[in-house]
Amino acid sequence: MKPDRSIATQIVDLIQAEAMPVGQHLPAQMLADKLRISRSPVNEALALLHEKGVVVREPNRGYFLAQPVPASSVTAAQELGLDETDIVTSTYFRIADDLLRGQLPEEFSEQLIRTRYGLTTTQLNAVLGRIREEGWAERKPGYGWQFSSMLTTPDSLIQTYRLRLALEPAALLEPGYKLDAKVLERLRAAELHLLDGGIETDTAYQLHERGVRFHESLVEASGNPFFVDTMRRVTRVRRLLSYRSMQDRARYKPHANQHLEILELLARERNEEASAMLYAHLRHTIDAIGKIAGILEP
Repeated sequence: MKPDRSIATQIVDLIQAEAMPVGQHLPAQMLADKLRISRSPVNEALALLHEKGVVVREPNRGYFLAQPVPASSVTAAQELGLDETDIVTSTYFRIADDLLRGQLPEEFSEQLIRTRYGLTTTQLNAVLGRIREEGWAERKPGYGWQFSSMLTTPDSLIQTYRLRLALEPAALLEPGYKLDAKVLERLRAAELHLLDGGIETDTAYQLHERGVRFHESLVEASGNPFFVDTMRRVTRVRRLLSYRSMQDRARYKPHANQHLEILELLARERNEEASAMLYAHLRHTIDAIGKIAGILEP
């Protein structure tokens, strides 16, 4: 069986999104957890990236990043020969866009998706598997599938931010809060990449993942497993509408600068100020989403 090039592309996107340095260890389980898929296709994709020279395999240790990855996802896919068969990813975004445009029924069959998008059985299973894992469609008891109606309105996205408004600033005030220095530097590098042109060149997936890693990392540093679990659930729910909201990228420059200010305060252990700034940052995001509600409407 040929390796799934779409998963290899997602791994490259993840490497870019987290600004991973050359030499970074890439455990298959860690990648599988982040991409929310099983280890088997991840191992196949890593073997493909090994063939392309992106990663190197060390006996009894696993895979490590062997070379810098081009900042542009399109450039990376072209240079690595991953773009010609990346049907799963392109179809995934076509389905997301058609759903948000109101062009797909709430309930659907696998045959409808297979025929509408010209997929093979393997491609169909991969696309629906990714959609199911991200939480915006599920298999119905007995036969067929159903999209989640709660994920397709502007209010849905704003409501997830209101939950985060209550949770994230509080996480920074948890006793014993500690953001690891290496994590802080990685997050800072990701924001500087955006300000250095990444806002214009990164894909919607990369922009979303950079934001996810920033906010999840801040919450994870609280050490409170209930905060962390809630944050991850909210992230999965908001993914679909987040992709659509990225049609307007003007808000990303002030967001990146705000992220850097929050990181600076945390580095100086001024958590109360960082918490207040994070609250203001999320409020600003809610206001910005309200102004682009037309983009999110079906």
